[in-house]
Amino acid sequence: MDALQSILFDINQLIPIVNHWLHLVSAVIWIGGLAFLVLSLTPTLQTAVPRELVRPIAEGLHRRYNKIVGIGLVVILFTGGINLHYVNRLLISQTGEGIPHHTKYLMIFFVKLVLVLGILTLYLYNVIFKEDPKAEASEEEKAERFKEPIPFQRAALAIGLFIILCAAALKHLHQ
Repeated sequence: MDALQSILFDINQLIPIVNHWLHLVSAVIWIGGLAFLVLSLTPTLQTAVPRELVRPIAEGLHRRYNKIVGIGLVVILFTGGINLHYVNRLLISQTGEGIPHHTKYLMIFFVKLVLVLGILTLYLYNVIFKEDPKAEASEEEKAERFKEPIPFQRAALAIGLFIILCAAALKHLHQ
C-alpha cells in the first residue's frame, strides 16, 4: 500500500504515468478502430447489406470515427512530445547521456515519426478529399468503392501496426 501511495502522491511519477496512459489509450482507440473497420465492419457490410448501401453506411460510421481520431491525434502528438522528454530524463539518469547519444533509439524513433506522418497523411486525405456522393462513377470505380469503401483504410491499419511495433521497440530500448 505504501508503494501505491508513494506513486499516487509523487507528482514526478504520476505525470509521466498518466501522460503515457493517455498516449496509449489514444493510439489503441485509433488503431483498434481501424482494425475493426478493416477486419470486421467492411467485410460484414459487403456480405450483409445491399451493394448500394455499403458506401453510405461506411462513410457515416467513418465520419464519426474521424471526429474521435482527430481528437486522439492531437492527444497523441502532445503526449508523445511529453513522453520523449521523460524518456530523455530517464536515459540521462541511467547512462548519463540523453536521447541524442542513443543511435538505435533515434533510428527507431525517426522511423516511427515517418510512419506517423504517413498515417496522418492518409487520415487528412480522407477528411479533406471527400467524394461527392452525387457524382457519376464508372463500373470500375463502383467496384473499387465496394471493395474498400473508405480509401486507404487497409494501408493505414498496416502503418498503424508498424507504429505499434516501433513503440514496443522504443519501450524495450530505454528500460
